[in-house]
This record gives sequence, C-alpha cells and structure tokens, in this order.
Amino acid sequence: MGRSGKGGGWPYLFLAPAIVLFTLFLAVPIGYTVYLATRRTKVSGLGLGKGARREVSAGLDNFAAALADAELWQGWLRVLGYGVLVLAVMLGLALLFALLLDSARARLARFSRIAIFLPYAVPGVAATLLWGFLYLPSLSPIRAVLDVDLLGPTAVTYSMANVAVWGGTGFNMLVLYTALRAISRDLYEAARLDGASELQIALRVKIPLLVPAIILTTVFSVIATIQVFTEPTTLRPLTNTISSTWSPLMKVYRDAFVTGDLYSAAATSVVIAAISLVLSFGFLRVVRGRAFGEG
Repeated sequence: MGRSGKGGGWPYLFLAPAIVLFTLFLAVPIGYTVYLATRRTKVSGLGLGKGARREVSAGLDNFAAALADAELWQGWLRVLGYGVLVLAVMLGLALLFALLLDSARARLARFSRIAIFLPYAVPGVAATLLWGFLYLPSLSPIRAVLDVDLLGPTAVTYSMANVAVWGGTGFNMLVLYTALRAISRDLYEAARLDGASELQIALRVKIPLLVPAIILTTVFSVIATIQVFTEPTTLRPLTNTISSTWSPLMKVYRDAFVTGDLYSAAATSVVIAAISLVLSFGFLRVVRGRAFGEG
C-alpha cells in the first residue's frame, strides 16, 4: 500500500507535458473563443477619442445573430451537398481499393498502395492549385475533351469534390486495408473450403468485419467535410462562382479578418463546433452497436 501510494504521482508527471500542451493550445483557445463570443464593442458618441469604444458583455446576442444568419445556413446547405458527394465517392473508392489490394490475386500491391496513398501526402493548397489550373478553360486539357466549364456555377461543387476525393481516398483506403490485414486468414480459408468465391468472401466476410473501421473513417470524413475551407478558398481567385461565405468556415474567416467582427466570428465558430459535435456523436450513437458492440 505504502509503495503504491508513494509512486502515485509519477503518472501525472509523465502526463504533464501533454496536459500543458493540451491546455495551452486547445483548452485556452477554446475558452477564449467562447469568451469573445459573449462580448461586443460599445461605441460612445462618434466613436472617436480615447474610451469611445469599449468591450462590453453581449450575453447570448451573438449566438442568436449567428443562428439567424441566412448566409451561414446557405453555407451549410452547400456543404451538405458537397459532403454527400465526397463521402459517397471517397469512401466507396477507399473500400474498393482496400478490398482489391487485400485480394489473393492482387499484383504489385505495395506499389499500388503507395500510388493510391501518395495524393494524401500532397498539401491541400498545392493540390487545389494543381487541379485549379487544370480546370481553367484557357489551360485545361480536360476542356478539349469535355465541353464543360469546370469552374462554372453548375460544376464547381463537383470540381471541389474531385480535389477532396483525390486527396482523401488514399488515407481512408490505408485505414481500411490495415483493418483487413488484422483479420485472421483462417476465416477466408474456411470460406473458400465452403465454396465461396472471392467476391462472396468480400461481401459476406470482409465487409461485415470492416464495419467498425468503415464507421470510424466515416466519422473522420464527416468532420473533415464540415471543416471544408482549403478547396473553395484556394479556387476562389480563379472563378467568380465561389462566394466569400461558400462554407461556414469561410464565413468565419470573412467576419474575423475582412470585416473585423471578431465577436461575430467567435460566436459562429462555437455554433459550427456545436453542430459538428452533434452530428458526429449523433452518428456514433446511432451506429455504436455495430461499431463497438454496445447495446
């Protein structure tokens, strides 16, 4: 008892660096954002001179204004359509590639894994610029084949989704492929002895066992989709079809750094974070029985 009591502080000592970093770079910024969201600037007189502008409490007014902002909800609708497209194609391709690489007949599996994963290693801004120049009508070789303006109002969402799919499929494929490699090969041999084909093994053995990994990659992808910022912001100088509030995070950036309304931006950030948590944990609650074996 005495020895265990004396050593009781050592775990906290080892955890101290992580706790300090978490507090400084996550907890404190979150707390400060919530604080800013409850403040506003009060202007006295003409707003000139010392003390004419003071920071005062705004209560929940900033949150009410954020929730009533039509631009924010229009951005959510655009992101919803974008997200459905990205999630369906990206996770579908990731699952297909993982199953093909895990197949007994796969050839050049190591090279294929690297080739599929490689786009994920390209920084998002660089990847978006690369695709953006390929989308430009005056430069695009795609335009010579397809008579479609890939940066036009009807196609720009698909163009952005293509960038996200190109960059994210490899990461999700690697997660699913790793989960497949952890499955005992004896299950596949037993299925083959029962006369199952490779397609039947994939559909009836591999995919059911992959459900937890598929659910987790879906959650990660949903969070990343909600936070979409790089693609529309990088493509925006190349086209007039992407507004400064195309996504919720773009609206936060505009409010904070273009119009200078830090308090509104902070309140909108808190609202976005709350919606993200509700969607993520709500999805996990619905599927937790399949993902984690909970009732």
